[in-house]
Amino acid sequence: MAIWKQPPDLDRVNRWSENTLMQVLGIRITAIGEDSLTGTMPVDERTHQPFGLLHGGASVALAETLGSTAALLTLDPEQEVAVGLDINANHVRGVRSGAVTGTAKALHLGRSTQVWEIRIEDEGGALVCISRLTMAVVPRRAVVR
Repeated sequence: MAIWKQPPDLDRVNRWSENTLMQVLGIRITAIGEDSLTGTMPVDERTHQPFGLLHGGASVALAETLGSTAALLTLDPEQEVAVGLDINANHVRGVRSGAVTGTAKALHLGRSTQVWEIRIEDEGGALVCISRLTMAVVPRRAVVR
């Protein structure tokens, strides 16, 4: 059974990233499953650190993008939104080129908090980064003006 309260419309979701960090980094949402959200990010000069490897901060930006987007899709945006409380990431493998793919899955969907696990893999399916994101669910009026 799908966990989404909003229609899983990829074009609409990707438009949310226009003129944001996500657009600069080349992050794209590529799939919305019954209980997961997947996206990609290129590994290139935009996302490298000085030694030519994928920057850990770029991986965290991908993880937070996927988890935050997924969290919002589980809510009625007229009533409530999700904002980040905490994120952690373990970087387990370096990547020099190509693209990485992240998949967010909910570990907890509560009334006031959500916890998401985001698994980022290289093009061969090897684990690059594992992240956990905690979101606060707050009234829309508290955030959007």
